[in-house]
Amino acid sequence: MTAVRGAPVVSIELEFDAATERAVRAEWQALADAGLSSLAAHTSPSNAPHVTLLVRSAVALASVPLPVAFPVTLGAVVLFGAGERRVLARSIVPSADLLALHAAMHAAAGPGDDAPHTAPGEWMPHVTLARRIKVADLERALPLLGDPIVGVARGLRRWDAASATVTELGEFGG
Repeated sequence: MTAVRGAPVVSIELEFDAATERAVRAEWQALADAGLSSLAAHTSPSNAPHVTLLVRSAVALASVPLPVAFPVTLGAVVLFGAGERRVLARSIVPSADLLALHAAMHAAAGPGDDAPHTAPGEWMPHVTLARRIKVADLERALPLLGDPIVGVARGLRRWDAASATVTELGEFGG
């Protein structure tokens, strides 16, 4: 079963350390400075750079698994969607630590109506750089994005779309 498209959802998201977050925000700003679609203008706390681990209509975690902080690589640029406008993102290299965390989150949440893009076996970990970027603008956008970003995964948060609230679930150990 999958989460209802367009219905309010709850997501569990991986957060980055400050340096990694700054690197992503710099790419958002480079796109914005060039007059391109970017997440730079969306300044609410819910828009901090993150990797979505789980999306459902409701999430009740038995316990929150908090591993030690681990390295994460924001790799190649990818596009999602179809048509004239797409989502521009950086893929996340699926390390053993990241895959273990993803599996642990789904185990802690139990069975549910996972959104297909976060379900085990279908998950494509990524960090969104721009929504609705024009395909025609990619030739200008791609040179603005630097080399892969090697950073650190530092914690988890919960986003509740219905109440528009972000709840910190904890930082990883060192």
